[in-house]
Amino acid sequence: MSLKTEQEEFWASNEWGSEYIKRNSYDRVKNNINFFSKVLDRTHNINSVIEFGANIGLNLLALNQLLPSAKYSAIEINKEACTSLEKLNFLNTIHNESIFDFECKEKRDLVFTKVVLIHINPEYLDAVYKKLYETSSKYILVAEYYNPTPVEVNYRGHEGKLFKRDFAGELLDKYEDLRLVDYGFAYHRDNNFHQDDISWFLLEKTN
Repeated sequence: MSLKTEQEEFWASNEWGSEYIKRNSYDRVKNNINFFSKVLDRTHNINSVIEFGANIGLNLLALNQLLPSAKYSAIEINKEACTSLEKLNFLNTIHNESIFDFECKEKRDLVFTKVVLIHINPEYLDAVYKKLYETSSKYILVAEYYNPTPVEVNYRGHEGKLFKRDFAGELLDKYEDLRLVDYGFAYHRDNNFHQDDISWFLLEKTN
């Protein structure tokens, strides 16, 4: 696996990638089911899904409850996380590699990220946008930390590891055939189905 940036090395490492895995818990799946039910409300005919940066598969587990007949794939840089993904028998393909190394050989109806773009080196975001766009046949979902202008945020005592910006807006500006279908916000103090203050944007290809 070739790693281009310090951010990739950070998340691929046993120390920090594995620490993130431990902070995730399968009891979050019910929260994710609620989250994705809202996201999917204005979609139709989703038969294939791929997640960029799937970690241990909590998002895919939720989507599989909502779209049980869809075909699922995952891209994940951390080897330990991929070991957990391998236990999910509904996954068709698992790519243990960097997003930058991933090559699209099959388009999917829904391509998405959830708190992944915030950890990408901003200098390489265009390359990730291109992969999201080229892999999608219909929808692109970005669920990230939003800010109207790019800003860096200290991540658990580390610099250069978390960046907020208008990811969806940049995708819309970059690709003229994308349109905004829906968007929303998930609040960390939701009494029933909390998320991590995530702003989500569902985009659709129009050509």
